[in-house]
Amino acid sequence: MILNFTRYNKREFVGVSAPRVILTPPPKSRIRVSLDSIGGDGEEGGDSSWRKVDGLVRCPANYTPLTPITFIKRAAKVFPYDTSVVYGGSSYTWSETYWRCLKLASALTTHLRISPSQLVATLSPNVPAIYELHFAAPMAGAILCALNSRLDSSMISTLLDHSQAKVLFVDYQLLNIASKALHLLSKSGAELPSIVLIKGPSDFKEHENVRYDYEYENLLSKGDDQYKPRMPIDELDPISVNYTSGTTSRPKGVVFNHRGAYINAISTILVHEMGPRPTFLWTVPMFHCNGWCLTWGVAAQGGTNICLRKVTPKAIFDNIVLHNITHIGGAPTVLNMIVNSSIDDQRTLPNKVRVLTGGSPPPPQILTKMEELGFEVIHMYGLTETYGPGTYCAWNPEWDSLDRIEKSRIKARQGVQHLGLEDVDVRDPITMESVPADGKTMGEIMFRGNTVMSGYLRDLKATKEALKGGWFHSGDVAVKHRDNYIEIKDRLKDIIISGGENISTIEVETVLYSHPAILEAAVVARPDNHWGETPCAFVKLKDGYKINEGEIIEFCRNNLPRFMAPKTVIFDEIPKTSTGKFQKVILRQRAKAMGSLGI
Repeated sequence: MILNFTRYNKREFVGVSAPRVILTPPPKSRIRVSLDSIGGDGEEGGDSSWRKVDGLVRCPANYTPLTPITFIKRAAKVFPYDTSVVYGGSSYTWSETYWRCLKLASALTTHLRISPSQLVATLSPNVPAIYELHFAAPMAGAILCALNSRLDSSMISTLLDHSQAKVLFVDYQLLNIASKALHLLSKSGAELPSIVLIKGPSDFKEHENVRYDYEYENLLSKGDDQYKPRMPIDELDPISVNYTSGTTSRPKGVVFNHRGAYINAISTILVHEMGPRPTFLWTVPMFHCNGWCLTWGVAAQGGTNICLRKVTPKAIFDNIVLHNITHIGGAPTVLNMIVNSSIDDQRTLPNKVRVLTGGSPPPPQILTKMEELGFEVIHMYGLTETYGPGTYCAWNPEWDSLDRIEKSRIKARQGVQHLGLEDVDVRDPITMESVPADGKTMGEIMFRGNTVMSGYLRDLKATKEALKGGWFHSGDVAVKHRDNYIEIKDRLKDIIISGGENISTIEVETVLYSHPAILEAAVVARPDNHWGETPCAFVKLKDGYKINEGEIIEFCRNNLPRFMAPKTVIFDEIPKTSTGKFQKVILRQRAKAMGSLGI
């Protein structure tokens, strides 16, 4: 069966109902989210059965709204003298971090006058202040909005305008970018947020003529360490807003709630196999889905957070040896950087280091090389709309008999849902029927459960479309295998339809990565007068290698069905998003500008 996704993209959904979602910003940026019906596919709700059983009550003794704020209070109680955060020469214990978060939450409330449900934004790399704000902001009843620290002033201005944040915490190295963003924002007449500067080393010279209203440590010192945190009244109250990495002029702010953050934090530490007192190296940006919810998850296990300002192979290896790191995380681009690092940067690992990777599917060759270096890779899959991790490739003892390459190929699949989700399925996007588990029939990956977003900030239309039929529509094309493991074939917009055949760009890229000369590869469609579309490969070669277009095309033809092999190869740097993903929209434009192949 061939699904023509090009045709599907132009059709309207019919015969499916959507949950009623209200996402309305009241005056002064207060946000309230309510979901009046879950399901949306004909399931009935009704009164809870416990109300009908005599003798049962719901009271503070047996019910409190779920929130990850409770993780840090427990960590301070159970692990008070264990190291919580390390950054350079500074370190804190869990009791100290909890105390600092209380004072910061108090200062937000009393000095910055932050009201419940107002947004607190950050613009910073992975430093202790941002970790503390993941607890302090919701303790004050506020909603955290960790902005991508790799964006330019124009985009930061757009996001500040859309989010209506009341305060912006800025790292000293990004103060100029923030200042320019506020200048752009002032031209629109919008209310400007207060600026809190996170200072750097003592020898750092402050930028002249760049204003800020508070300094982080001074503001924190004004707080009360006896502050009583504002716990959510409803566990579906928003805890954070995360803007998707594909943000354009129309921002998509994904709203997380306390319940979802709590459940996904626990689910992620289970996926990552984090036992008590792990040591986690922060190679995942904390602005990315709140660090895949591990900002809260590490606290739940009383672990140690090793903050890393700049991610390089040398910094990763050095910190692993110095701190006996047990867990790290990162996109496949980080893994690619590790396996292709110089011998001088690499170190012998003192112990097995578990790596949680997600984003684009990792090439099997990268997984194999990571294992050779002493890492154990766990592949997960998710989106910002699913709080980050949603599925993972659980280990199957039957794989032990496979050779290393085949084992890595299977581990590169997206796997099964984690414990926090009700369901993940591959469904026909038009009929909404589940596709057969034959490993061939393609459909769209869909999610449902407590770790699916509440909605898009101030975009009810997009929220309804994404949650249509009682499922979150990922936009990713996949197949389902007999063991119910899902395997991504492509994004809906990336599938190449050549002569009526669907070509998965991911499958072509996997073969390209197996060539010893290729460091990076991305495949998009190029117009073709005869076939409609054909694969166009953009590749970056490893240092010291030389190879021509014909050799790469022939290599692909020897390892793929002939119609799937690229007909065009471009040698160039491959543009990436701020989170390390290939910018295929730019590559598609380049391929289109080349004109059509064929007669």
